[in-house]
Amino acid sequence: MIAALAASALALAARVRAPVAAQSAAAARKAAAEWVDVEKVVDGDTIHVRRNGRIEKLRLLSVDTEERLGPGHAGSATKPQTVFGEDCALWAENLFAGLGKDGQPARVGLVFPGGAEKRDVYGRLLCHVLLPDGTDYNLMLVQLGKSPYFNKYGEDPLDPAAFAAAQRAARAAKLGIWNPATNEPKTPGAPAAKRPYAELLAWWNARAQAVESFRHRAASTPDRVADAEDPATLERAAAAGTEVDAFGEVERLFVEKNGDRTVLFRTSEKRDALRVVVPAEHAGEYEALDLEALTREFRQNYAWVRGTVRRSAHGFEMRSEGPDRWRRAGPEPALPPPGSKKPG
Repeated sequence: MIAALAASALALAARVRAPVAAQSAAAARKAAAEWVDVEKVVDGDTIHVRRNGRIEKLRLLSVDTEERLGPGHAGSATKPQTVFGEDCALWAENLFAGLGKDGQPARVGLVFPGGAEKRDVYGRLLCHVLLPDGTDYNLMLVQLGKSPYFNKYGEDPLDPAAFAAAQRAARAAKLGIWNPATNEPKTPGAPAAKRPYAELLAWWNARAQAVESFRHRAASTPDRVADAEDPATLERAAAAGTEVDAFGEVERLFVEKNGDRTVLFRTSEKRDALRVVVPAEHAGEYEALDLEALTREFRQNYAWVRGTVRRSAHGFEMRSEGPDRWRRAGPEPALPPPGSKKPG
């Protein structure tokens, strides 16, 4: 039964595979992947593997399956625990169990875009996962409607066109999360736990535009920009001692004991975080910027700030020389009007 489930899922994904050129790229990724044993399936997009004698937690790129049910799993207004999240987690457990052979765990391939290992703020490895036949599991989740195309942190670095096309096809076919009946309560009129995908997609797309604009600029003028999530670029900027445009997601703002405002940028390397200091005597000049809005859901969260980066006891620091040194890195989300039809 489990093997049949795995075969069925793989067969369905195969119907929407990319053209020959993309398949050649997929074959190259399979050959270059790092193959490891699956230790545990936490949910649809979080897997634990045994790697180099230790357990590693994976966070799959470009996907974000719904939260499964149970006290050990988080939930929020924009990502509540759902019945479909539980179904997806059980499906994933069965899929990987069916891929094991002779009582051995399933082996999967890890693909790190650009060949560089990166981790999220929780220490999980960010990667694509390949199934034994080379199928990209991340892409398969979107193809089957088990996950939206999650471009909140930028377009997929391997094949953004394939993910966008997979989402369009899944929505057109009303698969999984795109089926209006998904997560509907059995009792008419009863409360339903559903993710607000119309708003989320608009928010993620606005953020993705900001990230893509940064990527293009960083590729063309790398010495003039710094990435708040990349300590190496901050270190380079600090060593140069010249002004750069720093890019990043604002995590939070707080007031220091001396009255200065600190804008903390998000990073997985907490000891190397970038902090931008707004002097207390000039704080009023920044009110029109509404920097606090950069920390809110459904708003543009990425910003550029120009200045000189310095090493500090807390990582990296920049002193803001004025509100004109700041700008939002991308558009505000084009949110649908309240009460409009949800995506499906």
